Amino acid sequence: MSLVSEGVEVRGPLVAGVGEPSLATVGDYIALMKPRVMSLVVFTALVGLAVAPGSLHPVAAFTALLCIAVGAGAAGALNMWYDADVDALMTRTARRPVPMGRVRPGEALAFGLTLGSFAVVVLGLLVNWVASGLLAFTIFFYVVIYTIWLKRSTPQNIVIGGAAGAFPPMIGWAAVTGSLSLEPVLLFLIIFFWTPPHFWALALFRTEDYARARIPVLPVVSGDASTRRQIMRYILILVPLGVAPWAVGYAGALYGTTAIAAGAIMTMLGWQVLREIRPAERASRNLFAFSILYLFLLFAVLLIERGWGGLIARLAA
Repeated sequence: MSLVSEGVEVRGPLVAGVGEPSLATVGDYIALMKPRVMSLVVFTALVGLAVAPGSLHPVAAFTALLCIAVGAGAAGALNMWYDADVDALMTRTARRPVPMGRVRPGEALAFGLTLGSFAVVVLGLLVNWVASGLLAFTIFFYVVIYTIWLKRSTPQNIVIGGAAGAFPPMIGWAAVTGSLSLEPVLLFLIIFFWTPPHFWALALFRTEDYARARIPVLPVVSGDASTRRQIMRYILILVPLGVAPWAVGYAGALYGTTAIAAGAIMTMLGWQVLREIRPAERASRNLFAFSILYLFLLFAVLLIERGWGGLIARLAA
């Protein structure tokens, strides 16, 4: 494996002096939980919960979403604890609470473990243990499999590790049904195959950051041309998967139209990245920005059609 940056040592989590006072504020602990990532996790979990057959008491539904949010926050805090050394080397992450010294590594570790334990136990006791087990596995997968093992060892880190971000719809579905079926698996696959082109589009214009931190993302290890080809391959798998809920009858015409139109734009932007029709950085930035909208549109329309629409119908009956 050949990395661009030389002479930078990547270790485990930073170690602060035992007796040093903490400078952390409430905002620092909120930042540890990666609130932007948490919001996407909660939203996709809400869709899984809303489209699942059956019913769940509003208090139980709120509890499930709260536990999923807290579990996502726990995973974020544990990720920041372990990655503090590489975060300090990257422009995008250097101002996070741990590398800035506002939160000590031990505090971030304790915070993440406490949040994770609380979320898993409460979800199991108050909702069901299937959803709780999936949440526990998701936290474990993101922290141990992705952060500790894959992230620093293989350019396929985001491909495999991205599964952690794809589990929330399955957890939401399991919270209602206590089981899984094809529909939440389809939602899982959409997010799973969305993650690599979304992340690699970002990595294309952040390559120097990752090289400096010696993180073997695909553009650093294989170069931009190989990354652009991989982005297009994943988009060509993603777009049919995005249409699949409508094709198999799980979603209506509004979802199908949205998925086809958004998939066409995603494909066009991927083609521009592949062929460098626009300046390379501009094309990858456009793809990165639209990929967020793409996923939001698919899940929002599914929520309107299958979630809120069904709820309104039940209340009106």
